[in-house]
Amino acid sequence: MSDDSGLWLLAAGPAGATALYWALYRYYRNTDKSHAFEHETTIDAKPVTGADRKVDTITGTQERRIRGDNVRAYRTRVQRDRDSPPPL
Repeated sequence: MSDDSGLWLLAAGPAGATALYWALYRYYRNTDKSHAFEHETTIDAKPVTGADRKVDTITGTQERRIRGDNVRAYRTRVQRDRDSPPPL
């Protein structure tokens, strides 16, 4: 065996690994078939509606809780729609 005949085997290793990596990447990622949402979708923006109303101002308070909070009264916090059917 001459010295030049083994060089193709040394070059085939990295070339084969690169080809296998590229083939698996293309197979699992489907980069050429994926949907680019930001570029292919039109979004019709509408102006923001609503109003802000200042309710109360408390400065320098030392209280740990807010008066009138309903954190523990979850039945009064979460109210069911009257039009929807009851859950199964």
